[in-house]
Amino acid sequence: MPEPETVRTRFAPSPTGYLHVGGARTALFNWLFARNNGGQFVLRIEDTDADRNTEEARAAIVDGLRWLGVDWDEGPGAGGDRGPYLQSERTGIYQRHLDALDAAGRVYDDGGAIRFRVPDTDITVDDRICGTQSVNLVQAGSRAWDKEAGVEVEANPDLIIRRPDGSFLFHFVNVVDDLEMGITHVLRGEDHLPNTPKHVALFEALGATPPVFAHIPLILNKDGSKMSKRDRGAGLKWYQEAGFLPEAVRNYLALLGWSPKDDREKMAIAEIVGLFDFEHLNRSNAKFDLEKCEWLNGQYIAALGPEEFLASARPFAPGAPDAAVAAR
Repeated sequence: MPEPETVRTRFAPSPTGYLHVGGARTALFNWLFARNNGGQFVLRIEDTDADRNTEEARAAIVDGLRWLGVDWDEGPGAGGDRGPYLQSERTGIYQRHLDALDAAGRVYDDGGAIRFRVPDTDITVDDRICGTQSVNLVQAGSRAWDKEAGVEVEANPDLIIRRPDGSFLFHFVNVVDDLEMGITHVLRGEDHLPNTPKHVALFEALGATPPVFAHIPLILNKDGSKMSKRDRGAGLKWYQEAGFLPEAVRNYLALLGWSPKDDREKMAIAEIVGLFDFEHLNRSNAKFDLEKCEWLNGQYIAALGPEEFLASARPFAPGAPDAAVAAR
């Protein structure tokens, strides 16, 4: 597949909790890729889960990204001509695309829910990190595991894309938003790879070319277990409150799944942007090491001048003199 001329990436978090380091890294990688290619980075908020979304969580995401130095060209607070950038305000757009699928005979009613007819053919995903994979969604989805009975049972492989209450599901709105916003590259966690053939099928049914997909390795604890919200350092806010320098955390997150292919660790953001491409992305899972992040933060602190140090330390030392006064 030829590379698009203009690169547009995105980060699409759900405001249902704090910003996890995995989400922060996904945002950072998309930002770095866009900046490396002279493209645009879009922030959109997947806030269709009204029961779980909170304004506090959304504010924490926005504040965390700004603290990290990840700015967006389009999205909340930045504007743009492909909005709205909150999914809760895009229902009319989703309905228009659903009507197009209905007119083409690609959807049907199932007890009030709307299902998308998945094609009975192999769907091929050319992932830039995980390689080429093919799956037949009809065959893969025709059986499901019944937990209560403990056996496999027959299942309908067709995807539900709208619930009986009229709300749309993740797979459909994710594809429609990427299509409408002209997203050319999707960098996201490897755990989303099983969803990608479904998304490719939806793109093709809507007459659109899918974006370039790159599923980045997961971030695991040092013992190989999956990180949880209870792990120390799992949330970006922890670093903000613990007095870490944002440029140090950003540098460390960049090294979780990406490498300059030499021994450098402390790197200016301009260096990282200049080298950030698919060839420098790793294929194996990243091991989270808080001690290494603390060491890197120490390197950044040691490089600060007196006034910079005082300015950075002041929020954690109420009553301390201003940097200009202390430097006299």
